[in-house]
Amino acid sequence: MPNVWDIAVVLQTFIICTSSAQPIASKLDDSWWAYKDVVQGSFVPVPSFWGLVHSAWNLCAIGKRQSPINIETSHMIFDPYLTPLKLNTGGRKMGGTMYNTGKHVSLRPDKAHLVNISGGPLGYSYRLEEVRLHFGSEDSQGSEHLLNGQGFPGEVQLIHYNQDLYANYSEAAKSPHGIAVVSIFIKLSENSNSFLNRMLNRDTITRINYRHDAFLLMGLNIADLYPDTTRYITYEGSITIPPCYETSTWILINKPVYVTQMQMHSLRLLSQNEPYKIFLSMSDNIRPTQPLLQRCIRTNINFSKQGRNCPNNRALRPQYRVNQWLLK
Repeated sequence: MPNVWDIAVVLQTFIICTSSAQPIASKLDDSWWAYKDVVQGSFVPVPSFWGLVHSAWNLCAIGKRQSPINIETSHMIFDPYLTPLKLNTGGRKMGGTMYNTGKHVSLRPDKAHLVNISGGPLGYSYRLEEVRLHFGSEDSQGSEHLLNGQGFPGEVQLIHYNQDLYANYSEAAKSPHGIAVVSIFIKLSENSNSFLNRMLNRDTITRINYRHDAFLLMGLNIADLYPDTTRYITYEGSITIPPCYETSTWILINKPVYVTQMQMHSLRLLSQNEPYKIFLSMSDNIRPTQPLLQRCIRTNINFSKQGRNCPNNRALRPQYRVNQWLLK
């Protein structure tokens, strides 16, 4: 049986030989990828092929600082220089449009309402571009990041771009220090986070059942989405969709947010397709974890046992203890 590399060589040869033909060339764009195999229709590359079918996406296959990762708490390094993250909303609530993109539930803020983060591991101010939801078909999976090999039902990712250095997200995504992603695990409870409740209540979520559906939300307070903690871990990685640019600082909050079982069920009923096509659940919209390699996972959780030195960092006394990652 041919392995994935044999198939990739054949596939790349096919693409190169037919690249002059308009039907193939038109598919080699930013949206020509998927998380899982389609039930019917033409080939669309899943994560194991992202870096093989498009030269501009080669980092997905050969990058050394890819995301997401499995967070092993025994590898976390206490960094006393990590200050609390600062959220600036200008004292105003925001509006935004919620989309079914076919791959994610995506909330994109109104450009008139600026939401910025700074501080923590960040050396610049980053502007909120998108709130993106990942979720699974089962409660044991759905988060892109894992904690000691364990998945969670979902993960909220607040994606920001460096507004000090770059004019927009597209420019920042491919540039140094371009992106900052605040990530929060989703767990199930009888009560839901008030911000997520605005997105996932029945009257709202049923407005985006199919791909390209959109619904406007107003009066949102992004601070309501953040758990009540200043603790987090951070590492340098990539965006988790093609082209997998390695320009992202990840900040994973040390407490989860909650949604109800019914709200999670409603997410699983969203279709990747338009209404006239076969139903295919959007769930399991996750990229597999990537190797950590030589990167450090830093945290501002102060542990009591001495840990290992983190290369290429300023002098500090690193400490860690496995059971301090609480996620309560």
